[in-house]
Amino acid sequence: MRLGLLSALALLLLVIIVGSSGIFTVSQTEQALVLRFGEPQSLVKEPGLHFKQPFVESVVYLDNRILDLEAPQQEVLASDNQRILVDAFVRYHIADPLRFYQTVGSISGANNQLASVLNSAIRRVLSEATLPQIVKDRRAELMVQIRDQVNREAASFGAAINDVRIRRADLPKENSEKVFSRMQSERAREAAEYRAQGSEQAQTIVAKADRDVVVLKAEAQREADQTRGEGDAARNRIFAEAYGKDPDFFAFYRSMQAYAAGLKAGDTRLVLSPTSEFFRFFADPNGNSTGQANAAPDAAPASAGSAAPTTP
Repeated sequence: MRLGLLSALALLLLVIIVGSSGIFTVSQTEQALVLRFGEPQSLVKEPGLHFKQPFVESVVYLDNRILDLEAPQQEVLASDNQRILVDAFVRYHIADPLRFYQTVGSISGANNQLASVLNSAIRRVLSEATLPQIVKDRRAELMVQIRDQVNREAASFGAAINDVRIRRADLPKENSEKVFSRMQSERAREAAEYRAQGSEQAQTIVAKADRDVVVLKAEAQREADQTRGEGDAARNRIFAEAYGKDPDFFAFYRSMQAYAAGLKAGDTRLVLSPTSEFFRFFADPNGNSTGQANAAPDAAPASAGSAAPTTP
């Protein structure tokens, strides 16, 4: 009884072992290559539970996702003899699992192969372009050329290239410092040139403004002198007309102007004889001189005396 139970348990254990060795699962991110004594038998791409011959066949799992490879930074000499540090990466997938397994065996082996291929393609393509073309002018076109070259060589070990990108393309540090210094010198030269041009334009504008000011002042002075002359002529004409109409009033008016100009308030001192011609309107409102004013009273009695005998 006990012996039969042990035999049953042993048989069950053997069945479990054999069954487990004949079953394998494939996830959605994998593809499986079934090998029989190392020789490829079939490729399983469908996820789920699958069967194989126990102890005879083995399974190799390969990733079916897009894989990334970061290439190490390398220095490339461009066609214009500029040294450039290039940092690039590649995305690829396993297109032919059987060839991939037979040639490189694993993803790490494929990465080693692709890194070498990528570096060679970068050097070949970028060595035919100039620094401005690599940095901005033809960057997309150059990446396509690198991708195509890498893809042709990657097909030999069952990989297909999805994309190649140049993440960074810069000058080495010592070259960058020289370029930066040269750029500073060029910007300083351009700034000095712009300042010189601005100073020249400013001097031209100031000189033109000064000339215009002189011309405007001269024209204004000419017009002012002309207007003043016309005004003086009109004034003299008016005075002449007024003098012709009433000479006595004109003489009186001019004397009043002379008094106002000569006898100003303050410390004005004027030493003249009271009988001077200047003060004739003070002695006589008619403006007769002092000698005439004194002679008139004397003449009046004489004439009156001469007329006395004729009076009744």
